[in-house]
Amino acid sequence: MRKLTIGLIAIICIAMALFASSSAFAGNDNAKLIVTYGETTHANQDYMKTVNDYFASKGFADLSGAKTEVINADQVNQISKGISGKTYDSKQIFSSALVDLTQNTNLKVTVDKEKVTLVTAEMYGSALESAGITQGVVYVTSPVSSTGESALAGIMTCYEKATNTQIPSEVKEAANEEIYVQTEVVNSSNSTPDQISKLVEEVKDQVQNNDIKDVKSIKDLVNQTAQKYNIQLSSDNIQKLADAILNTFKVQDKANEYKTQLESALS
Repeated sequence: MRKLTIGLIAIICIAMALFASSSAFAGNDNAKLIVTYGETTHANQDYMKTVNDYFASKGFADLSGAKTEVINADQVNQISKGISGKTYDSKQIFSSALVDLTQNTNLKVTVDKEKVTLVTAEMYGSALESAGITQGVVYVTSPVSSTGESALAGIMTCYEKATNTQIPSEVKEAANEEIYVQTEVVNSSNSTPDQISKLVEEVKDQVQNNDIKDVKSIKDLVNQTAQKYNIQLSSDNIQKLADAILNTFKVQDKANEYKTQLESALS
């Protein structure tokens, strides 16, 4: 696996201030616009300018009214230790995110592809939707190159704060596995992140539409879809993808329950 540049784990709160309490949403649009900065970025004026320039390019030139949160290494390590087993210091927390909940819109994730090298917007969106998270406009960037492998757990932590309700552990584990397995497959094959995210999304659609519940059938779908897009996958990678996809559907009932709670909190 590529060396993980932890910048993007700092998304771990994609707007922790935003989600600090459900009351923060009432009657104040500024409370629905939050920016998080990794502590390394926040301490460096050039890094801050790079990040803010990216947000400005997306229509957020004036962030004076937005809530901000600085994400530190301790917060990152609470997430990363259960995924990569790695720990990081205050000089390694780069990535930043902006979440806009001022509009009642479906989930949309935009990733700065020049800086985020591995995890795609589609990967984040697919895994979040698997966990029942279907609202919010999210922008992710970093002042330096980062992979983004471990960001998802932190994003979900923030959504938990929005509802004051814990996402069921099985749901979080399945969503985290979905991201982790996809990045692992990219690293160990000739595939690109976009190819794998497209493959997973297509297989998930077929599994849902045909109510498939056995891993063998999902393996066959993964293999067929890989051949369709000329993606060379080992049998081990096919098995890992099939297992991850099946696990997201095993917890779908609990994910749907959380989705209802989230929609109520953000309404």
